[in-house]
Amino acid sequence: MKKYLLIIAVLISLNSLAQVRTTTTKLDQNTVVKDESGTVMPYAIWQKILQTGEYSIRPIAQGSAEFLLYKMSPEEKLKNEERKKARAANLPKPRQSDAFKEGEKFKGEKMTDMNGNKFDLKTIGDKIYVLNFWFINCPPCKMEIPQLNQLVTKYKENKDVVFIAIALDNSSDLKEFLKSLPFNYNIVDDGKYYASKYGVKGYPTHVIIGKDGLIKFSTLGLADNTVYWIEKTIKEQVGGI
Repeated sequence: MKKYLLIIAVLISLNSLAQVRTTTTKLDQNTVVKDESGTVMPYAIWQKILQTGEYSIRPIAQGSAEFLLYKMSPEEKLKNEERKKARAANLPKPRQSDAFKEGEKFKGEKMTDMNGNKFDLKTIGDKIYVLNFWFINCPPCKMEIPQLNQLVTKYKENKDVVFIAIALDNSSDLKEFLKSLPFNYNIVDDGKYYASKYGVKGYPTHVIIGKDGLIKFSTLGLADNTVYWIEKTIKEQVGGI
């Protein structure tokens, strides 16, 4: 039972898969997961629902190979978030990206997102920039989007924090993709030029630039605590605790 509960906790966290390693789990396409009406749910559906952070799964009965998808109570969600943060804080810091060295000056570019918003990263000024290099067919890139959206929501009132997602894909493909999975960063399309310029070779790649123009954090792949460290670094730069 403890083994299954541990696997479930890992699935609930979007940080549970890293691009640079393989995770073994017995909860896969062959696992029988039912909703509260008893209907068997397709793998792709219950996986997506779990990624919202609103739901969890548990064995239907002790020793059962079938699982029930259920909506967590506010108390369960809070406890789950606290457990995830505590676990993430105790893990080693995610590996640094080879493309962006922490402490070095960021050599910025001017960019325009899909909505026509212009960003001048040559002169950082008084902004904190949170960048994400990604592409549509990158599984860990897609898995982290819901949690990245939560970060955008947390800082939507702070105009000093700017989130930019540099995608390799063209505008047409991105618009179609975003219909099924919204991504609330400012999305720059056709970003292969920027990826090549900075030497980005793995995805997702994250980098955070402080108001002084220095790289404060970078990482490659999706580790168990990637999003935790992104938020931790943002808090440090805005003066939060």
